[in-house]
Amino acid sequence: MAWVACTCLLLAGCEATLFAGLNATDQRHGVVRQRAVEFDHAHRLALDVYAPSGAAHAPVVVFFYGGDWARGERAWYRFVGTALAAEGVVAVIPDYRKVPRVALDGFMGDAAEAVAWTHAHAAELGGEPGDIFVMGHSAGGQIAALLATDPEWLAASDMRPRDLAGFIGLAGCYDFVPVPADDADMIAAFGETAESQQRGQPVSYVRGDEPPMLLLQGADDREVTPSNAISLARAMEARHEDVTLKLYPNVEHEALLFALSRPLRGDAPTLDDVLTFIRAHPGTTGSPAPATR
Repeated sequence: MAWVACTCLLLAGCEATLFAGLNATDQRHGVVRQRAVEFDHAHRLALDVYAPSGAAHAPVVVFFYGGDWARGERAWYRFVGTALAAEGVVAVIPDYRKVPRVALDGFMGDAAEAVAWTHAHAAELGGEPGDIFVMGHSAGGQIAALLATDPEWLAASDMRPRDLAGFIGLAGCYDFVPVPADDADMIAAFGETAESQQRGQPVSYVRGDEPPMLLLQGADDREVTPSNAISLARAMEARHEDVTLKLYPNVEHEALLFALSRPLRGDAPTLDDVLTFIRAHPGTTGSPAPATR
């Protein structure tokens, strides 16, 4: 099995400035934003919604950001929400509790609650409850992938992975056991033993009842190595499931995500491939997102 320490390339003090620069160039015309919508009163967790103006029965993407399960905030990813909403997709970006405050059960419970809330409120957001995708980058990719593979997390809301229209992974951590003993964030998230770590490893749960998957990966990624996406794709293929793996040459970890922003869109076809996948996989009652580009 492949393991990788999902470390953050960017220094924490520079992250907010970098994301602010990307967000300053985002596309807001025709996009309606709802900020700080509380979805978990007990833990005071909120999400932001980005919707196409006048949206109705649109596909919905719940996006989980990365940051070693230890850092990050939803406001940094406005460029992701507006990129999707400008193309006819309702985007929901929730916060979740981080390590060391919580471990796997905490942040996965938060993620499942965000999806359940989105399912319950999809119609009033302009979306379609039967056409919800989960998407994530890096550590957020692990979170979204686990929702799509391990039925434990959505079961609390009477949902199952197959209720999702699809999973979209951007350089996610899918196959990482054993965790390096010196990776404090991953140990805090998944524990010290292989048994406890296995609970958080998405590739371990592929059983043949998963939603369609799109796995995007930079071939030059040194933070989350391509072996993670390759391993998950092979597990899906072994069960004859719907999976698409795309390895982008000369693309690194952050570049894969930042290509969703307007100034860096030419660095990788991330947005085009995400939209193509969504349009090719309408949910149980949904319809394909309109081709607006």
